[in-house]
Amino acid sequence: MTLTELKYIVAVARERHFGRAAEACFVSQPTLSVAIKKLEDELGVTIFERGGSEIGVTNIGQQLVDQAQKVLEESVNFKEIARLGHDPLAGALRVGVIHTIGPYLLPKLVPRQIEQTPQMPLILQENFTVRLIELLRLGEIDCAIMALPLPESGLAIQPLYDEPFMVAVPSSHPWAGRRAVPASDLKQQTMLLLGNGHCFRDQVLEVCPELSRFSAASEGIQKTFEGSSLETIRHMVAAGVGITVMPSTSILGNDKNSKFMKYVSFERPVPDRRVVMVWRKSFPRVAAIESLVKAIFECGLEGVKMLSDLPIQV
Repeated sequence: MTLTELKYIVAVARERHFGRAAEACFVSQPTLSVAIKKLEDELGVTIFERGGSEIGVTNIGQQLVDQAQKVLEESVNFKEIARLGHDPLAGALRVGVIHTIGPYLLPKLVPRQIEQTPQMPLILQENFTVRLIELLRLGEIDCAIMALPLPESGLAIQPLYDEPFMVAVPSSHPWAGRRAVPASDLKQQTMLLLGNGHCFRDQVLEVCPELSRFSAASEGIQKTFEGSSLETIRHMVAAGVGITVMPSTSILGNDKNSKFMKYVSFERPVPDRRVVMVWRKSFPRVAAIESLVKAIFECGLEGVKMLSDLPIQV
């Protein structure tokens, strides 16, 4: 039994597909399949139910997958504990960040982190919330910056800041001259939303639940388009395709004065999201996490409420 074989079974359990699991592990499908069959033969159990379009996990297989995740996590911690014998701030820190935070936080965070802890380079990865949590559990990243709510994860959580939302409209839109708009009025507009998988999409739908009930036969909503990123959607708004909701950190200083689009506040209560840092409770380099959190608090993000006085949730 090897750690590589354990990594393979965790990947198959996650993907429910041998081909996709092999791609995630950067190996060929035959290599992965042979290794898993070897492990099943060694243990004398069937971990996966083959056949059909989706791979199933047997009852005993699920227990083994859960244990494999713990073993992989502890193997990462084993190396990190050794590193503590030198300097917990020495060596790379692998940081995940969701797509709607990374482009707006990282340009301010990375220079500050380099100044404070140049011996701790950040290895950065953007991804969806669900995927980042999986990578945390596998020990493939050390921490992640994302927004609440999170699925049940058993992770340590450090609140970072509360970020209000704003409405972005074309300059020619009737709302362009307004000081604030009620969230309920969004349902009458042509809305531009992020695609499925983005947690910010879900947060916008919470602001105006009627958007999730959109159908071809209009029920109050004129039409909803989807974009792959906030920046793509921003350009579509400027072109007059529709309006959207954006987190305040995505509204750059120069963009506030754009002649093509305007940003309008929500009427109170203003919807927002809570951005947090999360990591495995067993991760031994706590000083590295604390250093990164400190750098975030000192970034001087505009329009957000920093939460440096809130404790870690475990």
